[in-house]
Amino acid sequence: MNTAFGFIGTGNMGGALAKAAAKAMDGGSIYLANKTAAKAEALAAQLGCRAVSVEQVAQTCGYLFLGVKPQMMAGLLTRIAPILAARTDDFVLVSMAAGLTMANIETMAGGRFPVIRIMPNTPAQIGEGVILYDANARVMEDDLKEFLAALAPAGMLDRLPE
Repeated sequence: MNTAFGFIGTGNMGGALAKAAAKAMDGGSIYLANKTAAKAEALAAQLGCRAVSVEQVAQTCGYLFLGVKPQMMAGLLTRIAPILAARTDDFVLVSMAAGLTMANIETMAGGRFPVIRIMPNTPAQIGEGVILYDANARVMEDDLKEFLAALAPAGMLDRLPE
């Protein structure tokens, strides 16, 4: 699978997880998008990553971190659904939206996609976080291992069934 990590939303949690990933992988494999482009550009400059559009993340990345508020998720996924439907390669949607199940994410995205749901906390910003996660049956074991390795610098990752 494509190992590029894309972060849509570079606020507190999206930015913290991008920083963790940048410690574990090459910055050239990390794509950042934000509704305020300057915010993604500033973080990309700091981490040696790429600032791109939401559409570029949806087209390019193997792991798409959906770092938007729950009430904004439907709008985001409706916007990128045609891109996701047209992809012929493997990718995983990673949601950190509270209150939205993996089934909700699939429904909003318009397809049966691999989804990992995470519940990170603020200490992830300094590598002392606890990130609860679960994955649907469409996430391949190797993809899950790669995901966990990339986020290991954020702190402890613990699987908790949804």
